[in-house]
Amino acid sequence: MKLLCVSDQIDPLIYSTSMKERFKDVDLVVSAGDLPAEYLGFIVSVLNQPLYFVLGNHDNEQQLCASTSPESGYAWMSRDSHGAINVGSTTKEEGRLLIAGLSGCMRYNRGQNQYTDFQMWLMSLALVPRLLINKLRYGRFLDILLTHAPPLGIHDKQDICHRGFQSFLWMMKAFKPKYLIHGHIHLYDMNDVRVSNYLSTTVINAFGHFVLDLGRNDE
Repeated sequence: MKLLCVSDQIDPLIYSTSMKERFKDVDLVVSAGDLPAEYLGFIVSVLNQPLYFVLGNHDNEQQLCASTSPESGYAWMSRDSHGAINVGSTTKEEGRLLIAGLSGCMRYNRGQNQYTDFQMWLMSLALVPRLLINKLRYGRFLDILLTHAPPLGIHDKQDICHRGFQSFLWMMKAFKPKYLIHGHIHLYDMNDVRVSNYLSTTVINAFGHFVLDLGRNDE
């Protein structure tokens, strides 16, 4: 199973006529935020695969989330009726994958989708009942934690805007997702670190695009 991870930048390798051929073996798409609705709609329509997203600090929630009902979790992308699933502050099951999401970044100018560290702790704790149900039902809490911001001290920066969240470290320690996929941190150098390990979790910066091969063992 292959995942296409995207965030923060419109990638010409994706926004092109050759996208379908280039990513024909992708089974699932995840967006870590800060991408236009029309771009996500293009990906859905071309690949015809499920797309899960969280909101970034530059995303327009009204544009991305026509339905904010936690029961539906469904969002229409632009006016073309191309759909994607908002996984922010909830959990979803896609095939045999268990996905949870946390939107937004550290609060720095009172803008949209910005939170204090305390607020993100509350949002993280609110996921716990669903994760416990996953453990009872599937024998594990979580496979993928999809976030916009990075964890504290992993891929983050010193300035308040790009500082990571401490609660994400706790989430990885307590619930052991195989992957934490984030955005928000732009990569300008090919030598910048994109993939790191924390305990039993692989942390991936999805800036631009990143193809994640889960192999056959996706449970």
